[in-house]
Amino acid sequence: MRMTKAFTIIELMFVIVILGILSAIALPKFAMTKNLADVGKGRSDVMAIRSSILTERQSQLIKGVNTYIPKLSDNNTTLFTGDGTRKLLTYGITSGTSDGKWSASDNTGKKYNFKVDGVNVAFDYNSTTGIFTCDANNAGTTAQKYCYKMTK
Repeated sequence: MRMTKAFTIIELMFVIVILGILSAIALPKFAMTKNLADVGKGRSDVMAIRSSILTERQSQLIKGVNTYIPKLSDNNTTLFTGDGTRKLLTYGITSGTSDGKWSASDNTGKKYNFKVDGVNVAFDYNSTTGIFTCDANNAGTTAQKYCYKMTK
């Protein structure tokens, strides 16, 4: 009679328990990594948007125009491309409603949301001062804390 080698049920259960413990530790770390990546993307986008507002303003000053761009987008599909006459980002940012995406919160071209961890962070553009920002009170709501992380 020939004997075959195999794992016992105890050995298999032991491996399953170890894998369960490892996954319980690793999954929250992966969720936090996704959250940090979304905040990093938002921070990068905010810097690019602010930089394009200043660049557009400087090009207008050379032409003798002393105003900031009136609105940042002329549609709600591709954001931050400009007002149709004056240009901002060359390719714009595609609108979306999931985490890590921008969306227009109205049709004025001045109010936007960036979603992080299911929370909408509201951004406003002031066409008089050229300031694109959100409420970054670090001690306030979750949205304010994400705003602070993306703008400071």
